[in-house]
Amino acid sequence: MPAQQTTDKLLYRTPNLHGQSPGLLVVESTRHGGVSPAPYASLNLGNSPADAPENVAENRARFWQSLGVSAGQVATSHQVHGAEVLMVTQAGHFEGYDALITRQRGIVLAVTIADCTPVLLYDTRQQAVAAIHAGWRGTVQEIVFKTLQKMQQEFGTDPADCFAYIGTCIDECSFEVGDEVAGQFSPAHKWFNERAGKYYVDLKKANRDQLLRAGLTTDRIELSPFSTVLDNQDFFSYRLAGGHTGRMLACIGVL
Repeated sequence: MPAQQTTDKLLYRTPNLHGQSPGLLVVESTRHGGVSPAPYASLNLGNSPADAPENVAENRARFWQSLGVSAGQVATSHQVHGAEVLMVTQAGHFEGYDALITRQRGIVLAVTIADCTPVLLYDTRQQAVAAIHAGWRGTVQEIVFKTLQKMQQEFGTDPADCFAYIGTCIDECSFEVGDEVAGQFSPAHKWFNERAGKYYVDLKKANRDQLLRAGLTTDRIELSPFSTVLDNQDFFSYRLAGGHTGRMLACIGVL
């Protein structure tokens, strides 16, 4: 992992979008710098049943402190792999939303990930942000496109004014799917491996194309060069670990 994108291989990495504007915070956590034992080693920020709650609490405290953010500034949701978008007006934990949007300065939006695609949006004109959890189900339901529509309705967002970061997730060479899942993706977002006899899906490309269709330009869309599977030493992968692993956070806010 490039040194300039980490904090001494600890806690988080910052995409180029971070610092694009004064006060703009854009980060995604790594698996380093926490206290959780294997298989959650070490910075597990999710409520994994087999990891002790006190470990997760300590990990979160370290993470937020490293960002200069208090837990009371953070908005999260129990994600359900759907396409519901919540307009956040105050920090807290919500239920049933996979995308959060806000124009409130001082609120940090966070989504939980461990293979699914995080997409973070910043509207430079309206100073609005969005954090999106786009698994394959959410991607098929076009959650990224719907989030931008919601921002247009609530804030008057023009996609041409937006920047996007498509974060670290499972890569297109690791995301093997069955025919029932492959059938829900367009040919542009999947490929068939003759040797394996299986389809593979490119979630980054599928979500990037939603951004383009919504009106963002290519030069304003940044893609993480990392994979939760291929770079598993630095990130958690639910699939690679058979479900027994930690969770990361992808966060955005204007402070």
